[in-house]
Amino acid sequence: MNTTSIFAALARYYQKFGDLASSAQSPFLLLVRLYWGWQFVQTGWGKLHNLPQITVFFVSLNLPFPAFTAGFVAWVELVGGILLILGLLSRFTGLVLAANMFVAYWTADRVALQSIFSDPGKFYVADPYTFLFASLMVLIFGAGLFSLDEVYGRWAFAKKSPH
Repeated sequence: MNTTSIFAALARYYQKFGDLASSAQSPFLLLVRLYWGWQFVQTGWGKLHNLPQITVFFVSLNLPFPAFTAGFVAWVELVGGILLILGLLSRFTGLVLAANMFVAYWTADRVALQSIFSDPGKFYVADPYTFLFASLMVLIFGAGLFSLDEVYGRWAFAKKSPH
């Protein structure tokens, strides 16, 4: 076997490996959506059932309209979590939840946010990090095949097709 055929064989095996790894994308996105969607549901539900305490916390952060903001954030997390679980409006939901987590960093963990380059450990151990990461993952990659977004997309495409 010459060098060219060895490299060609390696390229084929690497391509097959890449195809195999890519086949895990939708199941992985489903797991991310289910797990982090549930986490958002729980945090939103917890905030809704503790609005007075959340409002006091938001007052301590000098947020405008703390009572309204507490309720708004609670509903964003609860509904956003449900939408993530269902895989419905996923990219928009990922955007809204990511924005929510950036605001959480800015208001409650600003030192961690400002340490993103100088001390990354502070950044990724802060509470918003994994929520932000999961939200950005869904925003960037979408919901995957196992989602209502995919079902709707197939239905809408079939409706547009002339056959």
